[in-house]
Amino acid sequence: MAFTIAIDGPAAAGKGTIGRALAAHFGFAHLDTGLLYRATGRRMLCGLDPVTAAQSLRPEDLNADDLRTPEVSQAASRVAAIPEVRQALLDFQRAFARRAGGAVLDGRDIGTVICPEAEVKLYVTASDVERARRRHLELTGKGHTVTLDEVAQDLRDRDARDSARATAPLKPARDAVQLDTSEMSIEEATERAVAIVTAAQG
Repeated sequence: MAFTIAIDGPAAAGKGTIGRALAAHFGFAHLDTGLLYRATGRRMLCGLDPVTAAQSLRPEDLNADDLRTPEVSQAASRVAAIPEVRQALLDFQRAFARRAGGAVLDGRDIGTVICPEAEVKLYVTASDVERARRRHLELTGKGHTVTLDEVAQDLRDRDARDSARATAPLKPARDAVQLDTSEMSIEEATERAVAIVTAAQG
C-alpha cells in the first residue's frame, strides 16, 4: 500500500534528518530530493547545460562525494529555479512517492507540488541562527574551511532565491503540520514527527 510522507522546509532545518528517521522507523523508502538538484547543479558546474544535466541524471550521480559543498549548494539553488529542470525531475519524484510500502520525500516543494495528495505533510523549520550553526558544524566537520558568517549569508541567499522563484517556491502546504526544531534535539524532533505520522495512520 502506498503511504507518502512529504517534508518541506529551508536548508539545515532538520528535514533530512527527520526524513531518514521516519523512513527507518516505519520501514519506508526515503528520497532526499535536494540531492537531485545538487547532482544537477554539480553537473552544471562541470560544464553541462542545466536542463540536459537534469534530463540525463543517473542514480550514481546522487552518490558523488562533493554534493554538500557550498559551491554545489548555490548551484543547486540556481538550477532549481529553472522550470524545465524541475519538470525533468518531477516524474522521478512522483513515481518514488507512490511506490508500494511507503515513501518519505524531503525537499522544498514536496507537499505543494510533487505530492499534494500525500497522507502526511510536514513543514520543518528552525531559526536562522540555529540553521547557520548546524550547517557550519556539518561543513567544518567534513573539513571545509568556512566561517559562520559565510554560512549564514549562504543560507540567506538560498532562502531568498528558493522563496522568490516563480516555479514551486518554498512555502508550507496549507494542510502541513509545522514543526519548529530550533529548541529540539534530534530525538525530540523525531519523536514528534513519529507521533504525527502515527496519528495520521489512524
